[in-house]
Amino acid sequence: MSHHPRPHPRRQDARRPPIGGPHELGQNWLVDRRYPAEMADVLRHAPPYPVLELGAGNGALTEALLTVGTPVTAVEVDPRRADRLRRTFGERAEILESDMLTYEFGRHPHHVAANVPFHLTTPLLRRLLRQSHWDTAVLLLQWEVARKRAAVGGTTMLTASWWPWYEFALGARVPARAFAPVPSVDGGILVIRRRPRPLVALEDQADYQDLVRQVFTGPGRGFPALLRAQVPAPAVRAWMARQHLGARSLPRDLSDDDWASLFRLHR
Repeated sequence: MSHHPRPHPRRQDARRPPIGGPHELGQNWLVDRRYPAEMADVLRHAPPYPVLELGAGNGALTEALLTVGTPVTAVEVDPRRADRLRRTFGERAEILESDMLTYEFGRHPHHVAANVPFHLTTPLLRRLLRQSHWDTAVLLLQWEVARKRAAVGGTTMLTASWWPWYEFALGARVPARAFAPVPSVDGGILVIRRRPRPLVALEDQADYQDLVRQVFTGPGRGFPALLRAQVPAPAVRAWMARQHLGARSLPRDLSDDDWASLFRLHR
């Protein structure tokens, strides 16, 4: 019996055309075992919770996750592939036929792992970050996307919107040749950890995210101009001095602590 919370999986829509190889799913399978092992190693050093794998594919990551020593539930949308995975893993892993974008995660502590089909990266991330009960997520994304989400070279609005509740870290770069079929770009491992102590209270999440959206999309350059409707300019300049931000600083230059302190100023 699975130790992972098991809501009723939503089966593949019978109206969908039959699914063939990985191209129909927009998925590139891992064939180099070093990288599934590296992803599993992240969870080996996390609390001993069950692991939910989204989009099990050929089972390469599933096999590695089983070495962590906690129960593994793997979700796979293709019924034929799901059957193949059940034959491969038997009782070692629970294989559920369901879509990663609609599967209900459950309400008990767990971790998440996925080799994410590149075209599903943004919808999966948005859905994942809204879930409440997972602790650590280790995801294989496009390299440049993984870098952006980890705020390497500058913060994006999506990362800033969730920074008070999660830490984002960049792992290994995964060469295109580690996949089959070989994609046109490298992959990258992104590790997301839920903060034990949020930088902003959860009940303020909507207000905080609205502030982030206003700052990233508002007219004007420089924080006194961007924030003129919410905060008096002298208070903004004093905040910039405390945070060691220059006159030319942009929203992409802010750290997690900068955003949290800006929200407190705004409040």
